[in-house]
Amino acid sequence: MNNSAIDFKDKSNPLIVGSCGTYRLLTKPKLPTYRPRGRLDYQLIYISAGKAYFHFNNKDNETVITAGNMVLFRPKEFQKYEYYGTDKTEVYWVHFTGGDVKNILRKYGISDNLHYFFVGTSLEYERIYKKMISELQRCQNHYEELLTILIQQLLIYIHRELQKDRKISDIYLDNEMDMATQYFSDNYSSEISIEEYATSRGMSISWFIRNFKKYSGTTPMQFIVSARISNAQLLLETTKYSISEISRIVGYDNPLYFSRLFHKVKGFSPSEYRKNIL
Repeated sequence: MNNSAIDFKDKSNPLIVGSCGTYRLLTKPKLPTYRPRGRLDYQLIYISAGKAYFHFNNKDNETVITAGNMVLFRPKEFQKYEYYGTDKTEVYWVHFTGGDVKNILRKYGISDNLHYFFVGTSLEYERIYKKMISELQRCQNHYEELLTILIQQLLIYIHRELQKDRKISDIYLDNEMDMATQYFSDNYSSEISIEEYATSRGMSISWFIRNFKKYSGTTPMQFIVSARISNAQLLLETTKYSISEISRIVGYDNPLYFSRLFHKVKGFSPSEYRKNIL
C-alpha cells in the first residue's frame, strides 16, 4: 500500500507522503515493530480500535495507547511497539517527509516533544487514511499533490481536536470512559442499550453521554455506528459475503436500514462501495 522506498528523506517539497497503510489483527496473535535507530521519515499512527503498547525513548518504558489516540515518530527516533490480537487492535499509519515538516506540525499544534495525543475516534480520520492508501495504490494524475492535501486535511482535524477543552482530570472518570470505549469496541455487533450500560455503571444516561462525548469526541451511539461501518467496510473489501450477511454480522437485522445508514455515512451504498474498490 505504498509507492516509495521503505525508508526515505526528501526535501524537494515542504510536505511529501511516501507510504500509507492499515493493520487489523485477525489471525496473528502479535505484531511487533522494533527500529532502534528509527527511520529517516516521520510516521503518524492512528489507533482506531483496541490498544497498542509503545516504548518511547527506550525499550523498558512501556506506555499503553488506547483507541482515539495518534502517535508521532520523528526521524531517527527509537521505535518499539506491539499490537496484540486479543485487543482487536486496528491502526492506520502514514509515512511522510519534506523540507518544512517541523514547522507544519507546529502550525497544527503538534509541539516538538509530543509523542502521542488524544483526538477521539472518527470515521473522518479513517476516510482520509483510506483515501491516501487508494491514491498510492492507483497513482493517478497529480496523486502526489492530492496526498499532500489529504495529510494537511488530517492535520487540520487533529488541530481542531487539540484545541478543544478536555479538562477531565478525575482518574475515576477517565477509567470509566476508557472501559466504555473498550466495551463498545468489543460488543458493537451485539444489541447495546446505552441506558442499561450507564445504569450498570451507576451513572445517569445524560451524565454518561455528556462525558463520553467530552472524552471520545462522539456520542456512544456514534461510536458504535462508527465501529459497525468500519467493520462493514472491511468485510466489503475482503470477503464475498452478501450485503444481507454483512448487515447481520455488524449488528443490523434489517439490511435495508443498514444500506441506508452506510450510504448516509460513506456517501455510497454498500454495493456501490464494493464495486468502486474492486
